[in-house]
Amino acid sequence: MTYEEYLDEVTTLMVEFFDLKDEAAIKYVMRAQAADFFTLHDDDPAMRTLERAREDAKTIYEQRNKSRPELYRK
Repeated sequence: MTYEEYLDEVTTLMVEFFDLKDEAAIKYVMRAQAADFFTLHDDDPAMRTLERAREDAKTIYEQRNKSRPELYRK
């Protein structure tokens, strides 16, 4: 898949896995992209797999929320 398709896939998976709204998932992916999380993906098409997209969606979500413990309080 192309780099853009890969980013779309990661965004879609975040919506599905974490029950995020589209806008929130897009922001997560855009922030990760701005932090160079996807730099290697852009250079190496072999990294753009569905399995890798699943892993990246989880990693991005966990990294973003690691410093926000208030999200886990009930």
